Amino acid sequence: MLAVGRALMTGCTFLLLDEPSMGLAPVLKYELFRTLKRLNEEGMTILLIEQNASLALHLAHRGYVLDTGEITAEGTSEELLDNPDVKKAYLGG
Repeated sequence: MLAVGRALMTGCTFLLLDEPSMGLAPVLKYELFRTLKRLNEEGMTILLIEQNASLALHLAHRGYVLDTGEITAEGTSEELLDNPDVKKAYLGG
């Protein structure tokens, strides 16, 4: 979270985040993602790499699912959340 704060202090318009929720307590993880959503709504571009597929897809406009380095699914977040293969493999359903 410190790295995100430092990046925001520079006045950047683009954030690249690799597993920002790793190691955070659940309450902090959800607070971070609420903040990222607000930043995106204010015009910031965010490229997010996140293992928590459900959390990431609820923030994203588009998503890409990787399996051993290969793209196995892509589309809008709604398409991926509704995709039965993605649901089964990554969303517990």
